[in-house]
Amino acid sequence: MTKPCPCGSGKESVECCVPYISGEKPAPTAEALMRSRYSAYALNELDYLKVSLAPEALKDHDDSSVKEWAEKAEWIGLAIHDKWAGEEGDEAGIVEFSANYEIDGELLTHRERAEFKKFGENWRYVDGNMVSAPPIKKEKKIGRNDPCPCGSGKKYKKCCA
Repeated sequence: MTKPCPCGSGKESVECCVPYISGEKPAPTAEALMRSRYSAYALNELDYLKVSLAPEALKDHDDSSVKEWAEKAEWIGLAIHDKWAGEEGDEAGIVEFSANYEIDGELLTHRERAEFKKFGENWRYVDGNMVSAPPIKKEKKIGRNDPCPCGSGKKYKKCCA
């Protein structure tokens, strides 16, 4: 029985990230590599996390801390917020994502804008910058004589107030 892919694509893992993680085929886009790296954390495929790094990123790679994070976390979900380039014909791309996980009962989110480069047929993770969540937008206060936001056509004070 196959399982849904941890990356949240809705596909089965053997039809999504597993072929990239196993080396059967290269990830075709920067987003596909990002999703497969998240899945590698969730599936504890630590070798893939190292292999999918760009040469310049290898100098900062720490096997023991990657192993500790991957094993300690319960990976809950991945959200892709935006992407710039990184398609099959591109040489570089950026993917902004949030990885949600739990450690010791605490729900955490790692939000990052990740940079990727293509080396031959292979996309590689170069670096990332932490991103704070989008700003909270303050809602405009509804006045008593404003039209009701429910769409009834009545004044707010005569409807949902």
